Amino acid sequence: MPRHFSMLREFHLADWFTLANAFCGTGAIFAAMRFLQDGDVRNLMIGMALIPLAFVFDALDGRVARWRKSSSTLGRELDSLADVISFGVAPAALAYACGLQGGWDWVVLSYFVGCGVSRLARYNVTAEALAGDEGKVKHFEGTPIPTSLLLVIVLAVAAWQGAIGADLWFGGVRIGPWLFHPLVLMFALSGSLMISKTLRIPKP
Repeated sequence: MPRHFSMLREFHLADWFTLANAFCGTGAIFAAMRFLQDGDVRNLMIGMALIPLAFVFDALDGRVARWRKSSSTLGRELDSLADVISFGVAPAALAYACGLQGGWDWVVLSYFVGCGVSRLARYNVTAEALAGDEGKVKHFEGTPIPTSLLLVIVLAVAAWQGAIGADLWFGGVRIGPWLFHPLVLMFALSGSLMISKTLRIPKP
């Protein structure tokens, strides 16, 4: 096998599910871009449908890793990177495509992605300490980043009802030099919950 493929030999079965997760998230970003290019809502809906699929792959990679007893540091890092794409950048891109395009919206969506990145980095660093004697993490500190699937579901309902672009729910208001859409606050809330250290959620 050529040298540049040698890394692939280090992948476990679970890692391929993780890559499928990242593939779905990347596809969702491209679908959002295609919608902005041609205005075909079907592209937007396809992008939104890819996020639940990414969620399925994200759940399966952990189950497969436990089944095969093949968890690794590489797999954990792959999982985090894939989650940033599928549950951080992709939902933000879909939200932008739906009409959250004001200057303040950019700030909030960037904050949301930053919170997701911080949440995953903190988990990777503290996972060993949280695992305790049994070697298994019993709870999450802050909401897991895949909970952003709920945001995408809200956006999908809005798109299905035609409430995107100028018809976005709750409209928009100009604050200073930039436009602000109140709907973007759900991303601010989601991001803040992800980085919370007081909120503890049992890990299945």
